[in-house]
Amino acid sequence: MRRWWPLTAICLGTFMLLLDVTIVIVALPAMAADLHTDLSDVQWVVDVYALALASLLLAVGSRADRIGRRKVYLIGLAVFTAASAVCGLAPDAGVLIGARAVQGAGAAGMFGTTIALLGSHYRGRERGIAFAVWGATNSVAAAAGPMAGGLLTQYLDWRWIFFVNLPLCLVAVVMTLRFVREAEGRPRGGQRADVLGVVTFTVASGSLTFGLIRAHSDGWASPLTLGLFAVAGAALVLFVLAERGHEEPVLDLSLFRSPSFTGIMISALFLQGAAFAHLLYESLWMQSVLGYEPVEAGLYLLPLCASAFVASALAGRFGPWPPRVSIGGGLALIALGSGMQAGLDAGSTGGSLVAGLVVSGVGVGLVTPSLAAAALATVPPERGGMVGGAVNTFRQLGFALGIAVFGLIFQSRVEQVLRAGAGVPDPHGTAAALSGGQARSIVAGLPESDRAGVTDLVREAFASGLNAVLLVAAALGAVASLLVVATVRVPAGGFERGKPGADPSPRDGEPRADATL
Repeated sequence: MRRWWPLTAICLGTFMLLLDVTIVIVALPAMAADLHTDLSDVQWVVDVYALALASLLLAVGSRADRIGRRKVYLIGLAVFTAASAVCGLAPDAGVLIGARAVQGAGAAGMFGTTIALLGSHYRGRERGIAFAVWGATNSVAAAAGPMAGGLLTQYLDWRWIFFVNLPLCLVAVVMTLRFVREAEGRPRGGQRADVLGVVTFTVASGSLTFGLIRAHSDGWASPLTLGLFAVAGAALVLFVLAERGHEEPVLDLSLFRSPSFTGIMISALFLQGAAFAHLLYESLWMQSVLGYEPVEAGLYLLPLCASAFVASALAGRFGPWPPRVSIGGGLALIALGSGMQAGLDAGSTGGSLVAGLVVSGVGVGLVTPSLAAAALATVPPERGGMVGGAVNTFRQLGFALGIAVFGLIFQSRVEQVLRAGAGVPDPHGTAAALSGGQARSIVAGLPESDRAGVTDLVREAFASGLNAVLLVAAALGAVASLLVVATVRVPAGGFERGKPGADPSPRDGEPRADATL
């Protein structure tokens, strides 16, 4: 059992930081009411955390390779703990959103080092088991967030979503100090930090996400929206130039010469968007349109968590499988599950989602552990922090962008249905309000004689918007699955060391890079 204490310590930190990505989803209406603000503003509580996490993971992973992964993991835990306390005590939405950004920065310090730390502690079949358990933790944390948030919000208070982190963080710190050793590969201190790369990547991802969100209300052609997209494009160009000219970049762009590495990164980007980003709008549908309490809404999303856990456990027991099978097949199941949910109408209930969520959960359970192991297998140990940060960056960026893109699709489709109906004087404004979870207040503000007809129209519009989002999620999963099958060539079990684009020197008995799958 002592052999598995490092895995326990790392999984505890991973569970907390990923739980906090989705735990706030069902609590948003309660937050908005308590802080006297609009729900659409409080939605930044979800996006700013994922965006901060995604923007800083590259920098954290690269920096950890130089100063030590264990040290960075502990610093991240400390920052995450302090920010969680501030979130729970926040007097207004501005403080809450700011503290969530800092919390995301601390989470980046933890998440950006976990893959390298696990890869250093375990080898062979033990590594496969470790990544399966870590993958199950990933799946369960992200999927269980809505349920945990519903329980805490309904029976205690939404602030306990953040307070519950404090004792768990303390345990994680003690266990890390006691059982986790520094990752292999001598820290490469003394190199000049890639500050320009960090800044330009953060500006590019932040401007792009903010531009997509502003397009909800201002439109695509507004000066602010166009300006944000222009800034994102310019920052991305500067990022590429900065990485090509730096001796120690936060992301070595030469890694993308490997088709396997590129396929893994794309699948990481699409995974979170296809599997999790639509949960926000499903939760709003159940609470604001169907009238479910937070716990009830969380219960309907729980099958995703349960099936992901079971699939990850079985993958660890009977694997490893070639990544083309586990990652490509898992993404195909996510696509199928999203498509199965896209049959909602005005009379649908939360039960209509369950079967599709189960299938998606199986896909998530297959993809998550294989994704991390396959990525780590493409580089030598001293680059583990960079590649671990890159995988997790693309995953969280996919979640943040997914919420923004799905918001545009959802609002556009809802507005189309409202314009085709009758009794709604301002379809655009009403669609924006529905996107912010204000369905009840819209109906309550109408004359009683008009409420029945508008209620049916609102239910139809919301269901149609969700169907559009789910079909796009299904398309993302399907495209990612095909890309993985076409590009990824890492053998089952991967390599212990190596570099993309070259045939690594395997240990005795291990497959070579050109081995036939």
